[in-house]
Amino acid sequence: MAFSYNGGSNFSGRRFRATSTLSEINVVPLVDVVLVLLVIFMLTAHVMEFGLEVEVPKVRQSRDSAQELPVVTLTRDGRLFLNEQEVNINELGAAIEKRFGKGQAVYLRADKEIVWDVMAQVISALGEAQMKINTVTQPLDAADQSSRFRR
Repeated sequence: MAFSYNGGSNFSGRRFRATSTLSEINVVPLVDVVLVLLVIFMLTAHVMEFGLEVEVPKVRQSRDSAQELPVVTLTRDGRLFLNEQEVNINELGAAIEKRFGKGQAVYLRADKEIVWDVMAQVISALGEAQMKINTVTQPLDAADQSSRFRR
């Protein structure tokens, strides 16, 4: 960046007259870029949600667990996933053994609207692979509890 004195003229015989220099940073381009990035992130934030959307059943009593176990997920339309990767029910036991070792327990997360027949088939396949099954549920809210059990 260059600064000029005497208005850019090269007359050295004149008396030195200093002009004010521009010492401020122009923030307008920075603000433009930040606003564009803000708009981009606002538009794409809902796309950045990851995971399978499964609405698990709500129960009166639920326990929190911090174990790191494989998660077998059944979606509403009957698709089967092992930790976010789709898997065939016939290869479920082998896939768990290959990725996580033998004799593991698993979390079974199923949508509350799933057909029981599909759920029974998955439980049977996990039983054949000698897996301990832990079900994933949600606790009932206070409003849910009072409205569900009143008649």
